[in-house]
Amino acid sequence: MIVKQVSVFLENKSGRLNEVTQILGNEGINISAFSVADTSDFGVLRMIVSEPEKAFEVLKQNHFSAKITDVVRMNTPNVPGALAKALKILSSEDVFIEYIYAFSMDSSTAVIVIRPNNVAKCVEVLENHKSELLSQDKNYQL
Repeated sequence: MIVKQVSVFLENKSGRLNEVTQILGNEGINISAFSVADTSDFGVLRMIVSEPEKAFEVLKQNHFSAKITDVVRMNTPNVPGALAKALKILSSEDVFIEYIYAFSMDSSTAVIVIRPNNVAKCVEVLENHKSELLSQDKNYQL
């Protein structure tokens, strides 16, 4: 399913990631998944949170550069080859993946967050292949 991801641009400076997590925690916003990509000068924190619009607003109020992006979140079995199968389905339908991150919920399930070049087409392809897509659940907890 299409969910909202919050991206935050962070200068590579000690404590900046902690500041973001403190701000969100103080506002009661849960982070259910995240990824950090960095260069020598800055990093990009990408997060799936319980309240993306609220997170965006409080981060902007605290002088962080943030944006909201549509991504696709899906479940796969946590077994060898499951990710390869999902990626093959998308590749065979010409869905280009800009970036991806994943985590394991338990020994049986993995959650994959995908930023494709065409979000609607990605969802359509995955639905046609009976993939389990996840919505933006405010109460989603690990």
